[in-house]
Amino acid sequence: MRVQGPHVVIVGGGFGGLQAAKRLAKQHVRVTLVDRRNHHLFQPLLYQVATGGLSAAEIAMPIRKILHAHESVTVWLADVERVDPEARTLSFTDGRRLSYDYLVIAAGATHSYFGHDEWSSVAPGLKSVEDAFEIRRRVFQAFETAERLETPAERTPHLTFLVVGGGPTGVELAGAIAEIARNTLAGEFRIADPRAARVVLVEGLDRVLPTFPANLSASAKESLERIGVEVRLNTKVTSISEEGAVVNGNELLTARTVLWAAGVKASPLGAQLGAPLERNGQVKVEPTLQVPGRPEIFVVGDLASIETDGKRVPGVAQGALQMGRLAADNICRAINGKPLVPFRYHDKGNMATIGRSHAVAQIGRWHIKGTLAWLAWALVHLVTLIGFRNRMVTLVNWVWAYFTFQRSGRLIFQRNAPPHDVGVPASVPKVGVGPPGKPPPLPVPPAPPA
Repeated sequence: MRVQGPHVVIVGGGFGGLQAAKRLAKQHVRVTLVDRRNHHLFQPLLYQVATGGLSAAEIAMPIRKILHAHESVTVWLADVERVDPEARTLSFTDGRRLSYDYLVIAAGATHSYFGHDEWSSVAPGLKSVEDAFEIRRRVFQAFETAERLETPAERTPHLTFLVVGGGPTGVELAGAIAEIARNTLAGEFRIADPRAARVVLVEGLDRVLPTFPANLSASAKESLERIGVEVRLNTKVTSISEEGAVVNGNELLTARTVLWAAGVKASPLGAQLGAPLERNGQVKVEPTLQVPGRPEIFVVGDLASIETDGKRVPGVAQGALQMGRLAADNICRAINGKPLVPFRYHDKGNMATIGRSHAVAQIGRWHIKGTLAWLAWALVHLVTLIGFRNRMVTLVNWVWAYFTFQRSGRLIFQRNAPPHDVGVPASVPKVGVGPPGKPPPLPVPPAPPA
């Protein structure tokens, strides 16, 4: 039985949008959640899909499955093209429209190449499952390509991996690639030596993990260098091509694999709301998470720019979850004629992992590093991962990887690969293919040597 009441539309099935939907599902309102993808993605572990540690199914779950018990929530698989605040409607790329009484925009963020969008084709970022598959393909294909080359000079560019950006994503990617080279693939190749791979992490500031306390940044740098990552600080990328990247204006770092983890920009939907924006496209919202002049529109997650206690709320999962809860509660207060509550961010800490058994963590006043921090990181992520099966499979994979150094998700899926019989060259005629009534010609064997 469908619930009658005000219609709340939520754009985005990430942490903030999903939290708002769950909260509103308990109230007397109709909810429609719209997302261009059919799954909720646990982004903190996406780098493990990109480096073969986990499969995509272990960190993603269909949104319909998550919300199936909430009869007041409808899920639309659609791509929002335009928001019309005056008409209170959304327009989709397929030409359809949807009206709302209240709107929650949780559309998130995407990669920012700081005005050089042409770099995206040679330096992919990491925001979606598709991004993770592409990075995984490039990383593992690099070793396969090196195996076919004859000289060390030819192999070196393919065995050089350049990660741009020293935040949590860049640090975790660089550490994982270094362990793949040193441990996972060691002994599996006959010509190329994966242990000869060079992993370079470049950061424009004077330390990695710049949002962490200085002592934890220093510990992360030491851990990266211990597993073979070359850390370049105060290094700015000025150009990227298929040959590598030019840094500081004149130095070429030759690398066939360049990965981008240096910046993000907010969803372009924010620019359609008529609200003031930050330089990165974030919407400057009211303390109640409402858009100025549009009390029926709320913005949460990476798209929202808001300060509490004089500090900007970071674009992390815990912030999005807290915003999603408050946006839902404030919508209910508005419907019932009650005063709205301002957002207060409760910082539960920061964590980043480096390799299979080292991490750094800031939890309140506590600064933790090493194996203890890694165990805390693993526990927090297992608890917050959606789905009992996903938690169990992830735990088994982590235990297996810890003791064996192996990774379960190393399959390479080629882009635009032509269909053909497995193990049969495309040039070899297929059985049953040919004119009707006439068998296909058999291949002519090569002449014996004289």
